[in-house]
Amino acid sequence: MPKDTSIKSVLIIGSGPIVIGQACEFDYAGSQSARSIREEGIEVILINSNPATIMTDPTMADHVYLKPLTTKSIIEILKEHPQIDAVLPTMGGQTALNLCLEAEEKGIWEDFNVKLIGVDINAINITEDREQFKQLLERIDIPAAPAKTATSFLKGKEIAQEFGFPLVIRPSFTLGGTGAAFVHRKEDFDELLTRGLEASPIHEVLIDKALLGWKEYELELLRDKNDNVVIICSIENMDPMGIHTGDSITVAPAMTLSDATFQKMRDMAIKMMRSIGNFAGGCNVQFAVSPDEKEDIVAIEINPRVSRSSALASKATGYPIAKIASKLALGYNLDELQNQITKSTSALFEPTLDYVIVKIPRWNFDKFEGADRTLGLQMKSVGEVMGIGRSFQEALHKATQSLEIKRNGLGADGKGYKNYEQIIDKLTHASWDRVFVIYDAIAMGIPLSRIHEITKIDMWFLKQYEELYALEKEISNFRIESLPKELLLEAKQKGFADRQIAHMIGCLESQVYNLREQMNVKRVYKLVDTCAAEFKAKTPYYYSTFEAEIQKADGTRYVDNESVVSDKKKVVVLGSGPNRIGQGIEFDYSCVHGVLAAKECGYETIMINCNPETVSTDFDTADKLYFEPVFWEHIYDIIRHENPVGVIVQLGGQTALKLAEKLDRYGIKILGTSFDALDLAEDRGRFSELLESLHIPFPKFGVAESAEEASKLADVLDFPLLVRPSYVLGGQGMKIVINKQELEEHVIDLLKSIPGNKLLLDNYLDGAIEAEADAICDGEDVYIIGIMEHIEPCGIHSGDSNATLPPFNLGEFVMQQIKDHTKKIALALKTVGLINIQFAIKDDTVYIIEANPRASRTVPFIAKAYGEPYVNYATKVMLGEKKVKDFTFNPQLKGFAIKQPVFSFSKFHGVNKALGPEMKSTGESILFIDDLKDDQFYELYSRRKMYLSK
Repeated sequence: MPKDTSIKSVLIIGSGPIVIGQACEFDYAGSQSARSIREEGIEVILINSNPATIMTDPTMADHVYLKPLTTKSIIEILKEHPQIDAVLPTMGGQTALNLCLEAEEKGIWEDFNVKLIGVDINAINITEDREQFKQLLERIDIPAAPAKTATSFLKGKEIAQEFGFPLVIRPSFTLGGTGAAFVHRKEDFDELLTRGLEASPIHEVLIDKALLGWKEYELELLRDKNDNVVIICSIENMDPMGIHTGDSITVAPAMTLSDATFQKMRDMAIKMMRSIGNFAGGCNVQFAVSPDEKEDIVAIEINPRVSRSSALASKATGYPIAKIASKLALGYNLDELQNQITKSTSALFEPTLDYVIVKIPRWNFDKFEGADRTLGLQMKSVGEVMGIGRSFQEALHKATQSLEIKRNGLGADGKGYKNYEQIIDKLTHASWDRVFVIYDAIAMGIPLSRIHEITKIDMWFLKQYEELYALEKEISNFRIESLPKELLLEAKQKGFADRQIAHMIGCLESQVYNLREQMNVKRVYKLVDTCAAEFKAKTPYYYSTFEAEIQKADGTRYVDNESVVSDKKKVVVLGSGPNRIGQGIEFDYSCVHGVLAAKECGYETIMINCNPETVSTDFDTADKLYFEPVFWEHIYDIIRHENPVGVIVQLGGQTALKLAEKLDRYGIKILGTSFDALDLAEDRGRFSELLESLHIPFPKFGVAESAEEASKLADVLDFPLLVRPSYVLGGQGMKIVINKQELEEHVIDLLKSIPGNKLLLDNYLDGAIEAEADAICDGEDVYIIGIMEHIEPCGIHSGDSNATLPPFNLGEFVMQQIKDHTKKIALALKTVGLINIQFAIKDDTVYIIEANPRASRTVPFIAKAYGEPYVNYATKVMLGEKKVKDFTFNPQLKGFAIKQPVFSFSKFHGVNKALGPEMKSTGESILFIDDLKDDQFYELYSRRKMYLSK
């Protein structure tokens, strides 16, 4: 059945601000969906309140509405656009589904004659309502864990009495496992049951027998109106049942499943998908499998929408699930659509993987003082990375190298745990770093059987770890001069970094690199082609690996490299790696716009990134995508292979910026602001000397490298003091201290976690107003794109402050100082590209807090508020293609735009919610108001001092 010709205009609902459990995978899905629908000549109208996304870019849809995700906003849009025929709610996570349901209950879709596509209401209700889902599984004869539904506290107590412990409590209609919990002991049940009932919007929980130690799997499916179903990807959780899939290490394709059980699971998934109503699109099904010979299968849940896993499955296979799902929602069948990778075969096929992918989540527990750091049914991670390799071991190593947590991979870096009790404790209570602890346990000699008994992780995975450790031990017997080529090649094929090999044999990383060059043990690049090279792929999407040399008949030896280098002028854009607090989706927005701007200037664009959730790692964003860790060794090899004109580091947050020094040292051209200027702004001491020479005021300060130096400085500077380390993002480690004891404790603590760092002690300007400016500079002219005033007082991190654009009560005298200081600093730093400067205003004097010559968190917000493509302009300046005076700036904003931070404290019970200089928000939304009399502004302003913590 071809597409439904009655559909001329579609409303897509986005997922709103980023919270734990719902991150930028929905920006990726929404962006892909909008493009897919517009390709069909259909008008797209978008609603989403998140300004940091590509999805809300004016180019993405015919009309973009940055409005709160409420039925009030939906009604406003439907009145404005009576031509809307259909609504697609499956691209915006749980937020979009819940909003769609609410609009259905209120009769809004019916009133405006809008039909639902991509899913039907019954499918949402059956899959989200735990009781209905249980009944469905019984009807279609699919096994499920023994479970009962409770809608009251009393009923919950009765069920617990019947089942006995351990139990699982799962609230209906929630995302990211909100409110879900394991109950091991009777004493904890009352509190956890209450929490679950409160978390569910319909006050309902499912209580089931805990399947502790069972293995967990997910299948990602697509279905069309003709009931064709394809399974895009099988995903195995390395962690057993009991840890939320968003917090689990996952592997694709499934590794330890027998073929007979896999076929049974496929049949069950297809049966489930066909039984939940008449809908076409993507679907995610989760199963538990008993860890014995019987391999009993139990269905856990089904999500009739694109999910976090579908972003992962898309990147793992190269099959663009959201894009195809959107076409299916319009009425197409799978056999009528083209495979986007080969461009010559149909979309009615199941991808074949000739590689392995490993996803590892990234957590930010240090931002949540007092948080329970053990992992469970409630998701706690804020981002994730994906590694692609020819083996599980290689992919696992690449994923650990992508995390940016100061580890070089598993073990072999001197940072492992050595204490037996600590290792056993971390294995017993699933910890965020358990992926490393397993290696430490093997290194300590703890038997695999014991590790398996504690963790219930399948023996196959543990044996893979054991092999890695055995190889490390073998290599450690050699020195650099005597290391055989076979061993070096094996270590590289198993994913060990040069740094780790250097650690094993006691030499420098560069010596290992040189030895590899000498022995011709070089990285080769392979295509992610969805069909294991059965058909020719047209999309340049690569990962690296190592291969033994092949000898031809004439005796010549070579390794097979599938990445062919063109003779075009090229530019590399370094991505921002995994999401974390302080570095989120806004840097992905900047990277994507950087790539598009470089394309417009005629460059071949090369993207390097390892975050599976983002638009920057979509197979058709850049001309070439290297899905690789943003880790020196990988980047250097790609640069040597591609030989670009230069590298853009300004757009990928602190991740890309940290690599600037190495690029500079190796003579690789940094496009835009030079490394020396980037370093000058980061080095608090040098920067303050620059400000002094420019006669620009800044708070009195001193630099300390030990607790003793800090104590002496405190005698000269007055308390309260703001203590902050250099080279960090999101205010990491910043704190306001009010006496010597607090100062000493914090400095010792900081130097333990960031050894050798220079700490800056500032005189904290109590009660000051904070403001910030973003600007574009070409070395000669400066254009300020926006000045924002924070509603909260100075001392709360800018990422956690409500900020208004333009400022609401800074006088002309103060505004002039901000403009003058911004221009002077941008020129003095020889900025080429973007710069962000933060100010504190006290007694009508404007002091400088810091300057960052790179894209900042606020650039996408300002671009959306004013409707101007500032990153595009800045990239053209960095490339030297344009000067500031070449652009005609025409910002459009009626009234004010307010950037509102959004927090995920609900995931961490008992956490200190007070705000301070260290950033804690996970996302943001944008609010437009006509004037300062608006009630919402009044409420924000009246609460501004509530959170300030010293």
